[in-house]
Amino acid sequence: MMTFFPKTNIDFLKYRKVYFTISALIFVVGIFLFATKGLNMGVDFTGGTMVQVKFEQPVEMSKIRQALTLTGSESELQSYGDNTYAVREKGAEGNIDEVQAGVEKALDTLNVPYVVQQTNFVGPAVGQDMTERAAWAIILSLVFIIIYVAFRFSNILWGTSGVIALFHDLFVMAVAFAITQREIDLVVVAAFLTVAGFSINDTIVIFDRIRENMRLHPRSSLGELINLSINETLSRTVITSITVVGALFILYFFGGEALNSFSFAMLVGCICGFYTTVALTTPLVYVWSHGGESREEAKPARKIEPAVKKAVAKEAAPAASSDAAPHKKSVRKSRRNRR
Repeated sequence: MMTFFPKTNIDFLKYRKVYFTISALIFVVGIFLFATKGLNMGVDFTGGTMVQVKFEQPVEMSKIRQALTLTGSESELQSYGDNTYAVREKGAEGNIDEVQAGVEKALDTLNVPYVVQQTNFVGPAVGQDMTERAAWAIILSLVFIIIYVAFRFSNILWGTSGVIALFHDLFVMAVAFAITQREIDLVVVAAFLTVAGFSINDTIVIFDRIRENMRLHPRSSLGELINLSINETLSRTVITSITVVGALFILYFFGGEALNSFSFAMLVGCICGFYTTVALTTPLVYVWSHGGESREEAKPARKIEPAVKKAVAKEAAPAASSDAAPHKKSVRKSRRNRR
């Protein structure tokens, strides 16, 4: 296996209370932000006005988008080819004329002749029925992840901890969008689902190494096996994360406006996924497996076994000596009788 770091021996479980405290603070801050600022849902979820225009000369999308931004319009831009573009902006059905006037004001700054082909109110692409179906799909997928991990590793706690870590990653991504007030559209939803797959894959890799080390080191405690497994897979986890994050940084800075929110969501999710894989999933498994027991109390079997053997030997010694004494006397008597 390719290694990035020299062999490490970090006690990750030692700081599990710190990890849990950080996650709890993130949860509290996130709930506060959702209650006060909320999420900025895009036109795909709220509906709005679509203004379709055609320019007489080629115009770069970046210039159109910049013009819309400078006039204060929070619009989504889509190209239909042949110098035709659709500008979609959130708003009620009664504000169509107001939205069209704002779009025309922005496009006039380009000094390129254009024609407004149509202006319509479009409903949300993600309706109530689709939203309910998506919610059920996500819930069922999480349930099946728990079942799969529980079946593969013969422990439902492992699957549950993996899903909790997965939910933690998605929650942090939502908090990041609440702080920045970026719009959440269908492209961002795709980023959320991509991070979910990436995160659970990393978790299963570490779980698989723990299961393997259970066979190789049957007398080690669960805490030792977890630390050993994380240290052994640390190089792989870091290399994978750096590779993905490096590509996402390129997309974020050079991918253009269309991919900016997608790459932002992926960046937050992948960085958080690295944290939860190492600092949240396995500590949850350990805590649930040992309850309130401290790591010092959960001693490896190999440290307990010699003491047990010594105690058994002491108890057996008097019994053996008492049994041997009558036997010696009977032997002496038989020798005297022979004489």
